[in-house]
Amino acid sequence: MIGIVGKKCGMTRVFTDDGRSVPVTIVQADPNFINKIKTKDSDGYNAIQVSAGSKVKHLSKPNQGQINQKNKELRSNLHEFRLNDHEVDMVEAGKEIKVNYFKKGEKVDVAGKSIGKGYAGVIKRHNFSMQDATHGNSLAHRAPGSIGQNQTPGRVFKGKKMSGQMGNVNRTIQNLEIIDIDNDKNLLFIKGSCAGHDNSYLVITPSIKSKQEEREIFPEAQPEETPEAEAQPEETPEAEAQPEETPEAEAQPEETPEAEAQPEETPEAEAQPEETPEAEAQPEETPEAEAQPEETPEAEDSTRNPSRQD
Repeated sequence: MIGIVGKKCGMTRVFTDDGRSVPVTIVQADPNFINKIKTKDSDGYNAIQVSAGSKVKHLSKPNQGQINQKNKELRSNLHEFRLNDHEVDMVEAGKEIKVNYFKKGEKVDVAGKSIGKGYAGVIKRHNFSMQDATHGNSLAHRAPGSIGQNQTPGRVFKGKKMSGQMGNVNRTIQNLEIIDIDNDKNLLFIKGSCAGHDNSYLVITPSIKSKQEEREIFPEAQPEETPEAEAQPEETPEAEAQPEETPEAEAQPEETPEAEAQPEETPEAEAQPEETPEAEAQPEETPEAEAQPEETPEAEDSTRNPSRQD
């Protein structure tokens, strides 16, 4: 099963959408190049050899020449991943495996070398309980106690928990969840702690206890998020759908006939001149005003006959 070799950067925490704090280990996966493909015909088993890292001072000359055949950069950390028969045809030497080989929320197994603690007793190494501090115990406060039986079996069984070297051994933690993936910086955010100190190398593989689906090996076939990014231009027709509303704006000129309908009322305004004859009819009354001078002869008669006034 193919995996990725990465460098442990340290631990931090991330917050979920519901506000929970999740401790995570940050693993930076350096470019993993496939140096060699092993098959049953040539080596007796199917596997790929992956190189990672940058220091080459501990890399042997044959391995350096083998890497130079496929890659321009020398990488010191070499690791093998076993392949199934149908996966042999899917790999190609010189290709790069990136972090998008995994998916967010996927379960993985993380293998690394634990931090060395030196020689430690059973209390620190195996979490034994201490013996009495008093009540006659003066020498065996942190002693393990009995390590076996009597003449039968007459030996100490293998695997007996005793004091000795603590740490600095290969350990694998299974079923860890990938909280997030940063494809730009080649970072994996893995839930929980992983074996090893900072800047140590970890081997990350899909979990063997969880059901795995068929997946593409090379990252070129895996940018699943890019179609989502390309899905945004699909929204542009919505932006282009706005010009479809422009006919509504053009529909406003359809209301202009209503505005032009106002000139239809102008005949009403022109109907007012029809009342102007009424105003012109007033001069018809002017003869009444002119009729008053008809009485003036009476005034003239008074002037003609002043004796009548007497």
